[in-house]
Amino acid sequence: MIEFVPDIPRWRQVAEVVRGRIADGTYPPRTRVPSVVQLTAEFGIANATAHKVLRALREEGLTYTEPGLGSFVTQGSQGSDPASGA
Repeated sequence: MIEFVPDIPRWRQVAEVVRGRIADGTYPPRTRVPSVVQLTAEFGIANATAHKVLRALREEGLTYTEPGLGSFVTQGSQGSDPASGA
């Protein structure tokens, strides 16, 4: 679990952790990222917060969802910096 900063929404903080794991190869392309249940257990967040994390990553193009299977890292996400647009 991480220590949350009070002034930043928790979903943003968790999304940043997952983004970092994608960038450093912890979650390589085409591998599954943690599910809502796994995110709630690891970070102690609510289901709605975990859904928001996964939605944000999908909207950024870092992940895609396979219905019934989960969310996966997109090809080419590893090592990219979302802030730079690379």
